[in-house]
Amino acid sequence: MRRGLLEHPIAAPPSAEALLVALDAAHPGAAGLVWLDSGEGATRGTSLVALGEPVLFDPDAPVLPQLRATLDALAAPPHGGAAGRQPAGPLGLIGWFGYELRAETMQMPAPAVAPEHRAAWLLVDRGVLFDHATGEARLIALDPSGRGWQGELAAWRQRMLALAARASDASPPPVAEPPALGPLVDRDDDAHYARMVARCQEFIREGEAYQLCLTTQTAVETLDGSPLDAVALYRRLRRGSPAHHGALLRVDGVSLLSASPETFLRVADGIVQTRPIKGTRPRSPEPERDAALAAELAANDKEQAENLMIVDLMRNDLARVSEVGSVVVTGLHEVESYAHVHQLVSTVEGRLREGLDALDAVAACFPAGSMTGAPKRRAIELLDGGVKSGGDGRGGVGHGGLERGPRGIYSGAFGYLGLDGGADLAMVIRSIVVEGGRATVGAGGGVTALSVPAAEVAEMRLKAAALLRALGVEREESGRGPR
Repeated sequence: MRRGLLEHPIAAPPSAEALLVALDAAHPGAAGLVWLDSGEGATRGTSLVALGEPVLFDPDAPVLPQLRATLDALAAPPHGGAAGRQPAGPLGLIGWFGYELRAETMQMPAPAVAPEHRAAWLLVDRGVLFDHATGEARLIALDPSGRGWQGELAAWRQRMLALAARASDASPPPVAEPPALGPLVDRDDDAHYARMVARCQEFIREGEAYQLCLTTQTAVETLDGSPLDAVALYRRLRRGSPAHHGALLRVDGVSLLSASPETFLRVADGIVQTRPIKGTRPRSPEPERDAALAAELAANDKEQAENLMIVDLMRNDLARVSEVGSVVVTGLHEVESYAHVHQLVSTVEGRLREGLDALDAVAACFPAGSMTGAPKRRAIELLDGGVKSGGDGRGGVGHGGLERGPRGIYSGAFGYLGLDGGADLAMVIRSIVVEGGRATVGAGGGVTALSVPAAEVAEMRLKAAALLRALGVEREESGRGPR
């Protein structure tokens, strides 16, 4: 047992999925539900299943200082004294930052969004941690009293061990079929998105930017207005799109379901790391064709240039909080393959300056450059989806941005902020946001001078396709409607 952290092994653990289903059934409608998921069939990494309590934010105050105060209070030892800040695994705060939090981190105007689309976090002080390398699972809990497994914590341990035993004795129930859904409602049809790609290229030729990450959204609702079952929906999603940063997070009435392949920030032992993704190719069921697609991605000049621009941007962001000379590129233009796509990934890391932690890194790096473009500030101005058009519609300060609305949770980041100043945050991409009977899917891609508008449309639709399939919806080949 580490100081301040209680641990208890589970003799015959169920799967994380089985436990999550059992926990949700035992606490229907709980305001905070967590499954940080290393993916279907994972053989490494960890997963956490837990309940949490929503953090209440003052909507008129900055978010990051409020999160820091919450972490400090949670880490404080009993009977006063200095905050502990000891390692506690993924316990601490779990939730997400929405893209429009950039108003705080970038000090730039941003459109108004619902509070839960700006930021939503849970205080999570106990849960079940699964180690996929060993197949073991254990209860973990913060020990605020210092008395160990006594009182309320002992009762919780007994309940969770009983729940785990029941879950391990039976397979999870079959995943329910998707409900009847209405038509897809696209923010942009294919033709308009292609025009916006061309407009991005005009700005690039004029020297306004080097790259712009253009995005759009699609929404769908249940026909009868009944709420979507986020747990069943996520179970379908992870089967078709396993990812090392999968997640089902429910905060009050909003659920984030993610099969994200991209690490935004990982902070541990004073090292801060980011792994931006730029460059995508579809998978093929034919091995030779699949290998050729991966090789073409690795060698493509446009994709390499796009990736390198974001690597340089993230090096600059990390340098703001890292020791001088410590920021290095430890992996460049590496191909990673997922269920539906090959991705071009790079890795940048640095050593945090003394006294700085994950929240300082978030303040310096959010939003991630892979979701803005470069240079970051000008890219955000050109893309801004919240300012009314100012005549020519060319985007930028005083004009309507290229995007037709705010991004909300999409393009933000999710994960955990630990008590020791560490963190593991992923990008909110390849994700579904569920609110009642409505589901929203965001998708996009980086545009450069070498982009082909039709290819950018196809890439955007490819990224959204697996998410729509989890919802039980597929588009016609034209990309204009469901079938």
